[in-house]
Amino acid sequence: MTDAGRKRRLKRERERRRLHRLHRYEREAYARGFTLVGGIDEVGRGPLAGPVVAACVVANGPLMLRGLNDSKQVLPETRTVLAAAIKERAVAWAIGEATVAEIERFNIYRASILAMERALALLGLQPQYLLTDAVRIRSFEGEQLPVIRGDALCATVAAASILAKVHRDALLVELDRYFPQYGFADHKGYATARHIAALNDHGPCEHHRRSFLRVRNALTLFELESFELES
Repeated sequence: MTDAGRKRRLKRERERRRLHRLHRYEREAYARGFTLVGGIDEVGRGPLAGPVVAACVVANGPLMLRGLNDSKQVLPETRTVLAAAIKERAVAWAIGEATVAEIERFNIYRASILAMERALALLGLQPQYLLTDAVRIRSFEGEQLPVIRGDALCATVAAASILAKVHRDALLVELDRYFPQYGFADHKGYATARHIAALNDHGPCEHHRRSFLRVRNALTLFELESFELES
């Protein structure tokens, strides 16, 4: 075998071992007799604009998809490929959203739980056992296990984070068509320097979370500057 062949073989073996570790919590659930194990996660708590999005992925065996990981650790183009593979491999999956208005009405944590509850409600097949990223969903009637850093430690939660991330990013890209001045397609609503500058220049739009401090500050500055120009 050539050196290049040995390196490829070692790389494949390292990835196989990593994926085996990533399925630890799922294996434990299957060993206890559960046959439908779900993972749920949300994305979009931190951005200044757009909805919070959750996804749930239900599996009846190891996903073992090369490159599967916490969505924050996966390149955008790889996330898109993985999202398609996850949908094909899972026995059920669904996506739920909570709107900006609901984020404002409740708070970002409660809106995140609402998005997760909606994802669960939309599933065609309910999990018997649910893994979460360190949250407890009180409305879920089955057994659940909150895992700290679940999106990095549980395969199904990582898969859910990828579906939610791909879905939410697409929503922000679409939003950019109607509000190009903010650059949503580039930063997906996060508080980048460009986004803050655009907020200061144009003020927030209807899709900004006005309860968030940086949006409130930008609105105050924009209104003050507009008042001074009119005076």
